[in-house]
Amino acid sequence: MDELKKQPKASFLYSMRAVFWSFFGLRRKRDFDTDSASLNPVHVIIAGLIGAACFIGLLIAIIKLVVLG
Repeated sequence: MDELKKQPKASFLYSMRAVFWSFFGLRRKRDFDTDSASLNPVHVIIAGLIGAACFIGLLIAIIKLVVLG
């Protein structure tokens, strides 16, 4: 347990990667344990909002492509 508390805070890019894989539900337990100790909650929230916006934008682009197609 002490090993997890000594880890430095993760960068925003690492948070984006963690959120990206979480969107697919593909996280290893080892990665989850590491993330819970090192991820900054603010970075995770911002990364989640960016990921959701990109996903919605992709869906809108696909719909426009199919409808106008």
